[in-house]
Formats: sequence, structure tokens, C-alpha cells
Amino acid sequence: MTDTIHVYQSIARAVRDHGVETMFGLMGDANLFMVDSFVRDCGGRFIPSAHEGSSVLMALAYAHVAGKVGVATVTHGPALTNCMTALTEGVRGHIPMVLLAGDTPVSNPRHLQGIDQREVVKATGAGFEQLRAPDTVGMDVARAFYRAQVERRPIVLNMPADFMWQEASHAHKVLDVFTAPGGVAQGDILDQAIGMIASARRPLILAGGGAVAARAQLITLADRLEAPLATTLKAKGLFNDHPYNIDIFGTLSTPAAYDLIAQSDCIVCFGTGLHDFTTDRGKLMKDKRIIQVDIEPTAIGGGLHPDAALVADAGLTAETILYWLDEAEIAPSGFTRELNIDVLTAHPTGPDKSAEGYVNYVQALERLEAALPKDRVLVTDGGRFMTEVWCRISAPDPQSFVVTANFGSIGLGLPEAIGAGLAAPGRPVVVFSGDGGFMMGGINEFNTAVRLGLDLIVIVANDSAYGAEHIQFLDRQMDPSLTVFHWPSFAEIAISLGGQGLEVRSMAELETALTALETRKGPILIELRLDPHDVPRMRI
Repeated sequence: MTDTIHVYQSIARAVRDHGVETMFGLMGDANLFMVDSFVRDCGGRFIPSAHEGSSVLMALAYAHVAGKVGVATVTHGPALTNCMTALTEGVRGHIPMVLLAGDTPVSNPRHLQGIDQREVVKATGAGFEQLRAPDTVGMDVARAFYRAQVERRPIVLNMPADFMWQEASHAHKVLDVFTAPGGVAQGDILDQAIGMIASARRPLILAGGGAVAARAQLITLADRLEAPLATTLKAKGLFNDHPYNIDIFGTLSTPAAYDLIAQSDCIVCFGTGLHDFTTDRGKLMKDKRIIQVDIEPTAIGGGLHPDAALVADAGLTAETILYWLDEAEIAPSGFTRELNIDVLTAHPTGPDKSAEGYVNYVQALERLEAALPKDRVLVTDGGRFMTEVWCRISAPDPQSFVVTANFGSIGLGLPEAIGAGLAAPGRPVVVFSGDGGFMMGGINEFNTAVRLGLDLIVIVANDSAYGAEHIQFLDRQMDPSLTVFHWPSFAEIAISLGGQGLEVRSMAELETALTALETRKGPILIELRLDPHDVPRMRI
């Protein structure tokens, strides 16, 4: 069925044809009519951000938490260049989203905001799809959505502004996305892998973000082997409540868990690229058999070369390994019988060396872990403060945990928290940010959260410094004063932007802030005032 409408209406309708109900963005010359049609003609919801990059970040978190393709839109030129960090974050995080980016008119090559947008997008690693002609809108939009899901990365659909008021015949186009569970491991390599697992006396199961759908199969395999379970940061929370879950594997492990990993003789890795932080730059993988299972061939061998690699689906492979272990009547390892899980999961607290007028960061985190809403979605910014948050603040499951450190940037947390909140209505979102990150990317979107009435709890760790750099100066006996900032009160900023704000300089004041959480209405910010000389070092 086709009918003739304007191109901007056709784009909006094509997006709605893909089941999209929420679009993030900022309007400009090249996309304002499309946004208007999406809202008025298609019944969609448009979430305006304060910065173009924020709209992409919101869409990324929305995609992660909701399990859908995220959608954002910006206009041309500087609007697109403002999205480069966010697009790169999405690429590194393998998140499916579509960015509808306007482009300057083809007929005006000297337009003030003209730029080679394809080259800009290529530099981020995102995919590029061109809106070719008025009559190809349906297929071009469909291709962008298809590629986002299959390639697991942001796809930018480039929309020339001079197309928008042309007429076109709209056709409904939605491409099937082939989502079969993937390959089944077989052959000699499978036999070798099973042999290594069968002969292991201290095996360990490691799950990454690519294996979160295989929780049940991995637990069954671990129980059969009597092997402890661990996750990468991306899969944090996957094995919550399992009696032999040692939590995060690698530089974020507890000292006891780190020693246990070092003592293991075989690590079976599902859905993880074995990043340097996961393996502690390879140290944790020495003198043991490594078996790597991933549906993506490019994930295998990137950090280190395994002893056996299976390009296959995590869940199906776990079931296959279990079947052959049973067929061969392999005895369980007995490894978990030796373990004290309370010791393995206890992070040390250390002494409180904070000066008068500051709250101790670790003590505050331990208290926040106990007091924050249990059904939370947890979002973390990047920077010095986050490694302790990752270790000490729990998330219900990996889908409820949003890491914004895929590109090592700071300032991405609060925009992603907004996207997460819209993807999980009725659930509180807790976001942790440093002072530099909040100034860079949080302050410009806090009022967006206020306008949306989100249940957002913002914890700002404020040591009045760029802490990672502060430490480096101190380590070299240099003057750290260039890293120190005299920020305004973040609590007062939150109030001025329409939310609630509380400053915390002691554990007693933290208790007052926690009491205020019980009656919160809309976004609330808790500013932890920290001694820059008493903040734990990053665990990297």
C-alpha cells in the first residue's frame, strides 16, 4: 500500500513502522518537520535534550535497558560533530541505535554548516546510510534499522534538508532481522575444549556481556563442574544470589577472588573479549587453560590467544559441553567445596584518613549500597570514582546496569541515566558521577530530568579536583594545584535547576540525605564532599 506525502512525513512514518515510540534529539533546520510529524501524525514521544550528544547517549541507554533499537535525531554540521564522542561510545559498547541526522541541502555546497558527514561518522566507527531519494525513504530507513540490529552499533541515516518538502510515495518497509541463536560448537576444537574442561581440577566460568542471555545454561554447567562463577564488568549482576558467584573478574576483583582466579587451572570464557582490565593485562591468564566462546569471531584472540576458541552461541555451547561431560561420566571438580564466598566477595574498607569537613568515600558507598532502592537501575559515569562504585554498589541484573566508560570518557552518565529512566518507567535510576563529569555533561541535562519528572537519584563525588591527574602529580612529587577546581555548590545548582540538592560532609549528614530520599519528588542530587587526598585509587 502506498500513498503520496511529504518526505519528512514519510521518514516519521517509516520510523514508526519499526515500532518506535520514543525519539530523543534536538531540532534544527533539517529535522524539525520530521520530529513534528513523528509526534503529531504518528503519536510518538519526543524527548528534547540540551545538547546533541546527550540525545545520542539517552538513546544508547534506552536501547540497553529496554532491549530495543534506540533512536535519536539531530540536524546538520555542528549538531553531528557534537555527537562524535557519544557515537564512539555506542560503537565501543556494541549498542544498536539509529541516529537520524539532517544534512545541508545538496544544492548548496557552500552552506555555512556544510561538512562531509560520511567522513565524520566513519571516524567514530558508526555505520552510515544515505537517504538516496524521496521515493527510497522506506527502504533507506529499514536498512538503517536492520544494520543497527545486525551490526550491533549506531547507524547514522543522512537526510538532506532539501528533500524534506518534496513529495514521495510512502511504502511500508520493515526488514526481517535474522536472530537465530547462532552456531553450535562442533568438531576437533570442541573435543579439545571438553578435554581441557574435563581434566581441570580448579575450573572457573567467566561470563561477559555477550553471554547475558545464557545465564541459566552457564549456571547449570558451573554446578555440574562445581566451578565458581564470575563476570566481566559488562555482565555485572548476572549471577546474583548464586552461592558461588565471586562477582567481577579482573582488576575489580576482591583480593581474595583475585588470588582464587590466579589459582584456577582452566577458565571457560563466554561472551567476553577478554579486555586488559578483565585479565589484568594477561597476568590472570598465565599458566592456565583458556577456552573462549563467542558468536563474534572478532572478539576472539583480541586481548590474548586462547588454547581453544569456539565461534558459537554461549548458551548452546554450554549445553553441548554439559551433554558430553555427562556422556563421558566426568566427575565434578570439587573446586567450590573449598570456597568461603563471604571472604571471596568482601572488599577491604581501609582506614578513614579524611580531613575534617569531608565524608569518607568508601564508608559512604557502603551505606548507600544498603540504603538505595533495591529495584534501581544503576548508571555510572567515567573517571576516578567509578571503580569503587562498580565494586561496592550492586545492580539487579546486567540490563539494569549502564556503564558509560566504553570510550573512557567522563560526562556521559547523566544523559544516559535519563534514557535509562524513560526505558524503565516506575523504577528509580541511580547515577554516580564525579565533579568533573557532572560539570562536563551532567549540569546541562539535570534540568531535562526535572522537566521529565524522572525518579533520578544523582550522587556526585566531589573532591574539587580532576582526581586521576591529581594523583599523578602527587606520585611524582609535583605541585597538583593545576588539577584543583573551586566548583560552585552542586547541591545548590540542583535546586536552582528545579530539583532537590543536599550536601554531605559527614556520615551524620549522609543519614539526613538518605532520609530525604524517602520523600523525594523528581530528581534529587546528593553531593559527597571528599578529601582529594583520601579517595581510593582507580582499580585498573
